[in-house]
Amino acid sequence: MIYLASPFTHVDPEVRQQRFEAACRAAAVLINRGKIVFSPISHSYGICAYGVPGDWHFWQRHDQRYLEMCDEVVVLMLDGWQASVGVQAEIAIARELGKPITFLRESGQAEENPGQSRG
Repeated sequence: MIYLASPFTHVDPEVRQQRFEAACRAAAVLINRGKIVFSPISHSYGICAYGVPGDWHFWQRHDQRYLEMCDEVVVLMLDGWQASVGVQAEIAIARELGKPITFLRESGQAEENPGQSRG
């Protein structure tokens, strides 16, 4: 199972909506390639409309469990991914768990070295 990490939190609701839609598109691309995908943004965005917080602090416990269950992490490199507290935490957790990490452009093309610090 792939865990699709992508940035979400932003002060502008339009940016959050765009990020949600991009995560759904990327999940669809991977699913159409025959992959089993869990996209936390695709899963949680609609739930947040019913009074559940949308920040990493709240979702960390949930996402940690999904990360433990996944075989691989794919990071969707939307604008803001390198500054995203959630994405950086997901990458750190994946590394701690020894999960392979792939970086994916919004176009669907994988990237080997996206300039992400490895420390």
